[in-house]
Amino acid sequence: MKAINILTLALIIVGGLNWGLVGLLNFDLVATLFGAGSALSRLVYVLVGASAAWQLIPLLSSIGSGELSTSKAH
Repeated sequence: MKAINILTLALIIVGGLNWGLVGLLNFDLVATLFGAGSALSRLVYVLVGASAAWQLIPLLSSIGSGELSTSKAH
């Protein structure tokens, strides 16, 4: 797996866990660590969003190649 894919997946996991904390406990870990509305918090949010957009490329490639097909050929 390319290093960029590992990095973007890690950032998506961080974002997902952060949203889970927000939903369950109303606790934003990124804002707590870096300051609510700070430039660093915003950078983390932007990187998580960009990572999700980047991960669309392998997803769409897998769909196009039939790799994610749910039907099984007999």
